[in-house]
Amino acid sequence: MALNDEGEAPVLVDRDGAVLIISINRPHRRNAVNRDVSVAIAAALDDLDSDPGLSVAIITGTGGQFSSGMDLKDFVAGARPELPGRGFAGVTERPPVKPLIAAVEGFALAGGFELALACDLIVAGTGAQFGLPEVSRGLVAGSGGMVRLAQRMPFGIALEYVLTGQRLAAPEAYRLGLVNRLTEDGQALQTAIDLAKVIAANAPLSVAMAKRIMNEARDWLSTEVWERQRPLAESVIGSEDAQEGARAFAEKRVPIWSGR
Repeated sequence: MALNDEGEAPVLVDRDGAVLIISINRPHRRNAVNRDVSVAIAAALDDLDSDPGLSVAIITGTGGQFSSGMDLKDFVAGARPELPGRGFAGVTERPPVKPLIAAVEGFALAGGFELALACDLIVAGTGAQFGLPEVSRGLVAGSGGMVRLAQRMPFGIALEYVLTGQRLAAPEAYRLGLVNRLTEDGQALQTAIDLAKVIAANAPLSVAMAKRIMNEARDWLSTEVWERQRPLAESVIGSEDAQEGARAFAEKRVPIWSGR
């Protein structure tokens, strides 16, 4: 794997208990995503889903920036950052089973915004800015921006930002419901970690299934909701953790989850 401009790995991966922290580490390129970044993020997310000791992941960027999107120099040279079956940054076409939080400081533009939109929750510093400027570059936001933005805010507002390419300030994104937590600049990662730990304290099977049902239910017909949801919900209700949760509640203690 190629190193960044300072001879370091282009993606840093750390653990904080059950929380996996994935940091794009190309600050001198505003954390632009190239193929090495995509491969590293995909590998980290595979670890997230396969490791029973991990419950939640956070994606962020070093140097006070989230990501400026695709590395355009690599693009002009013919290199693409999308991975087969995974998409841009190794996540936009196949997000992980477990929850993923974006901790955004500075710019989340183009593919960087699409990366944030591929996450389940977004935490942002007040000075953060989001945008899909692809129309001004002769491109389209084909890594999920045009699809997911309209799912996270009113359609007409989303369409305006896609067609104009203008930037969306974090306070306005928070007002529109796109951003879950708005923090002081420099505090997005810590706030995301705090949020992740609240999620990680819950039963892992329940958390993963809740994410799955809420995402899939958007495509269910009203007449099939209960039929589709029932077997998914029952797979959790019949688990060992469901019994542990009930016992812990009755015994007034903290549950010990097994993930089974």
